[in-house]
Amino acid sequence: MTLTKEVYGELYLKMMQTRIFEETAARLFVEGKVHGTAHFCIGEEATGVGVCSALEKKDMIAQTHRGHNQAIGKNMDIKRMMAEFLGKESGYCKGKGGCMHIADFTVGSLGANGVVSGGIPVAVGAALSQQYYGRSNITVGFFGDGATNEGAFHEALNLASVWKLPVLFVCTNNLYGMSTHVNRSMHISDISVRASSYGIKGLSLDGNDVLAVYEETKKAREYVLNEGPLFMVLNTYRWMGHSKSDSQVYRTKEEVAAWKEKCPIKRYKKRLLDAVFTAAEIEAFDNQAKADVEAAVEFANASQELSIDRIFDDVYAGGDIRDQKPKRGFVL
Repeated sequence: MTLTKEVYGELYLKMMQTRIFEETAARLFVEGKVHGTAHFCIGEEATGVGVCSALEKKDMIAQTHRGHNQAIGKNMDIKRMMAEFLGKESGYCKGKGGCMHIADFTVGSLGANGVVSGGIPVAVGAALSQQYYGRSNITVGFFGDGATNEGAFHEALNLASVWKLPVLFVCTNNLYGMSTHVNRSMHISDISVRASSYGIKGLSLDGNDVLAVYEETKKAREYVLNEGPLFMVLNTYRWMGHSKSDSQVYRTKEEVAAWKEKCPIKRYKKRLLDAVFTAAEIEAFDNQAKADVEAAVEFANASQELSIDRIFDDVYAGGDIRDQKPKRGFVL
């Protein structure tokens, strides 16, 4: 697949924005400016950015609690993301959801989910709606390796297969479900083989190669539109703990250091310098990413805290879809 220089640059910029966003958010957490906990995807930037950058705006995604790369990849506003992270009213969910529950329907984000495997049935439901109304878009459901041991995963894949729904299942395999290595929770070395149980095509990719992820997602999108569901596993590694409260006693420093040598951004940057961009152009992307995150922090700090008398706003949503008619016949 031949990519334009613009696409090459977009992938790099989004990964850098994700890295700097999370490094900044981690610092703000230590400074006591963030309530609750936080889950970071440093080391996994190529997964969400690679997948979401290959989608159309009308395509939908169901994110995970470790989904800042997915959000930025789908062109969500970094300023509103940071405001939500800091619990401000200008955030995506008015500061009520935090980083684990941001959503933006205008770019196709159905929201992040703090429940392991919780977004998988949501993705299948969205794909059912797309099929029902004859729309030419797909839904991507993100989840981690640990979620593939949950009942919701198996039920969702089975239903999507039976109904041939336009859904792309994306497993970010970072080797650990909280503190449990995949070797201790499943007796297979390739998670993608689980797709065959439901008559679904499965792929296993290097999740640290953003170009491979991008190109395979482009192909997968066309496949899903024409053939139905597909299961894609992106093998990667999280540098930080499961959450901010994780002491990481279950893995060695040597293991983490070895994976840091496989940094997806460092790897992609070298490839760009070898064939696409000059050092000055790469530096310009780095500076832009830093400036974007700095502006997001300024925006969030200047934003108002949510008033306590508005805490129950938006709990209930109105509307009736019963008058909407499917564009073509549909039989359950």
